[in-house]
Parts: sequence; C-alpha cells; structure tokens
Amino acid sequence: MTSPLRWPDAADAVINGDLTVAVAYVTPAGGAVVTSVSPVGLGNREAGLVGFTTSLGFPRKLERILHNPHVSLAYHTREHGFAASSSYVLAQGTASVDLSPSPERLAELMQASEPFLGETRRGPLWDWLLREYHQERVFVDVELARVAVWEDLAARGARAVTGAAWPHLPTEQKAPKNGTGPRVDVTTVARKIRRLPHRLLAYRGADGFPVIVPVKVTSHDGAGLHLDIPRGLLPQGGRRAGFLAHAFQPQCVGLEMRTLTGWLTVTEEGAIYAPHTSKGLAAPPYKNLLTVSNGLLAKYGLWRAQRDGTSARLQDLAVHGPAD
Repeated sequence: MTSPLRWPDAADAVINGDLTVAVAYVTPAGGAVVTSVSPVGLGNREAGLVGFTTSLGFPRKLERILHNPHVSLAYHTREHGFAASSSYVLAQGTASVDLSPSPERLAELMQASEPFLGETRRGPLWDWLLREYHQERVFVDVELARVAVWEDLAARGARAVTGAAWPHLPTEQKAPKNGTGPRVDVTTVARKIRRLPHRLLAYRGADGFPVIVPVKVTSHDGAGLHLDIPRGLLPQGGRRAGFLAHAFQPQCVGLEMRTLTGWLTVTEEGAIYAPHTSKGLAAPPYKNLLTVSNGLLAKYGLWRAQRDGTSARLQDLAVHGPAD
C-alpha cells in the first residue's frame, strides 16, 4: 500500500484558498472536458486528497468520471480567494464519487463553504428553497498521484513535481471522421469569450491524466482560435481538447463560463484550436437572486434525475463500475 501524496508547502495555501478552480475529466473518445468549480478548500494534505462537490443536475460529468476516474484540478487564479501565492498548481489523481454523503459530511461542507461563498441563508422559506441544494450534494474525492507547481500563474518556466514523474508528451491522435475544422462559428465564440479573462485548455496526457494549461487567445480566423501557449506543455500534432473561459466575482456571484470541445493543432508556428461545440452558463450578479436560482435549479435537477433514472444509473455505476 502506497503512502498518500503530501503536496508541497508551495501548493498548500493555494489548494486551501482558491475560490474557483478548473476541473478536467476524460471523454470516451480520448479528449478532455474542462469546467470550473468552487472547491471551498476541500483538501486533506495528510491523506493526499483534494475534491469538490457537484449535483445530480450535472449527470454527464459524474458518468464520465465514474467511467474514467482520471481527473485533474488546476488552481489557476487567486481572484477573490485567500491565497497570496502567484503559483500555478496542477493536481492530478484518481477520483471516487460519494453519491450519498453522511449528514455530518454535508454539515461540514456547509460550514467550510461560508468563508468562500458567504453566510448560509436561514429561515423557513430559505430552508425549504435550499434543501436540495445543501442536502443532495455529490462529493468527488481525488486521491492525488502528482502535484506540479509553477512559480507563476501563466505556467511558464520550470515546474516542481511531487509524486509520479512528469510523463512524456503523448503522440498525436487520429482525426475524427467529421473532420478537424470548426463546427461552430469561430467569430461568435471569440466574441463570447472576449470578456472572460481566465482561459484554459485541457487534453489527455500520456499517462491518462488530463493536463490543464493556461493559454491566451491572440486572434481568430476561419481555422479557429490562435493561442499563445506555455512552451513544452502542449504536444506537437493534433488531438481532441477542451477549452474553458470564465469569470467570477466575490463569492462566485456573477459567475460566467463558456466550455468548448474541439480539435487542437500544435506546430512549430503556433497553436490553433478549432471549436466543435460551445456551451455557456451565466449566474445572476445579485446574491439573493443567485441563491434563489441555485435552490430552484437543485430542486429541478433532483426531480429530473429521479424521473429519468439518472439517480439509479449513477448508483449502479458507482457500485458495479462500467460494463465491459
């Protein structure tokens, strides 16, 4: 039995203090999807575990993680959090999903979330409205295999690796049958992400763990988004990749996010990302309205998961694993 990975001091304040992080998981086709979550400091250094919560309202994410538990978290912005460090931290590991957390764990989560998300609304109406939001949470715990730390948030320069050695760069992937070019309007995508300052790209690494890389969009044309990338972190050739652009205000009020899937091509001349799908999410910039919205969405998500069999399917998958 191996000892838990104990991440370095340089990563500790970041893992405990970032308000929003990027999470990436692997798709059956060998790509990666990257989205943002608020982990509210969920991490146990002695146990080598980090994590986040989600809900049954996002079953696709949970199904993908249960099918392939290789997960990565990128602590990529100090905005509105508690860590003063300028380090970029990438944590990679194997996820397990707790679909039925204990009341004690849910209570601990509520207490841990208040410094990050604000005081929990209480009272008969709020308790009814937020019952599903607080009591039907799903925990994703990630047992870390590797933690990489760069001194700056752009992930440029040398990295310090704790745990498994950094793998070699993967070979290029086979092009999809429908072609590698953009399948959504690139100009529209570029316009929608222009006001979202945090941009990251994710791909499946050679050892199966997603690699999440901060990038800059320098321009766009009919071929896709042209990217400025950290040297040595994106492999040459073509591959499936996920893209995240997002913004958020204190306590995650005014959250806005756009997630893309597509095809990444890296050559000596540069990197181009051709988006194939584009999905957006925006939360209202007012605390009370956001809280009401979260409560209603959680109620609807649970009702839908019970009605269409998602809850039972996820429970079966968690217990028995994916079918061969």
